[in-house]
Amino acid sequence: MLIELLPGVRRMAALADPRVQSPQELETLQAATRVRGVELSIYPVTSADSILPAINTAKSAGAGGLNVLAASLFGGNVKMIIAQTAALRLPAIYQWPEIADDGGLLAYGPRITQIYRQLARQLVKLMRDVKPADIPVEQPTVFELVVNLKTAQAMGLDLPATFLTRADEVIE
Repeated sequence: MLIELLPGVRRMAALADPRVQSPQELETLQAATRVRGVELSIYPVTSADSILPAINTAKSAGAGGLNVLAASLFGGNVKMIIAQTAALRLPAIYQWPEIADDGGLLAYGPRITQIYRQLARQLVKLMRDVKPADIPVEQPTVFELVVNLKTAQAMGLDLPATFLTRADEVIE
């Protein structure tokens, strides 16, 4: 989606926590961007202290966009990430719609509250003595695209109307 939002972009970056994303997942992501004619550089980050240097290095290396992959490390430092990407005018996409609510440019995925509800249902089953093997794995069924126009305007981005019409929520 970020590639679609930035049609002229040729280089992008992704922040990844190698303890969360497997090498195979990252290779798949790189292959998907390559098919779109975009070079994707992966920046492995394992501590809060290395987040800002990774973002700065990505921007210095010519990244026109940043994919912040889902990881608790990034979720716990999202305000810092949003502030840095805004300061660098580096468009970023996040995995949780709530992050766009907090000032991130673009987010696509299930709501965190939906994930917690699924977790609560599974915990209730465990407390009712249902065997773990008998509890089905649940996948999110609703994914939302949220676009923050305030952030886009602050970055000087002009978002295509066709992209905005696809959004589930546009924050103005």
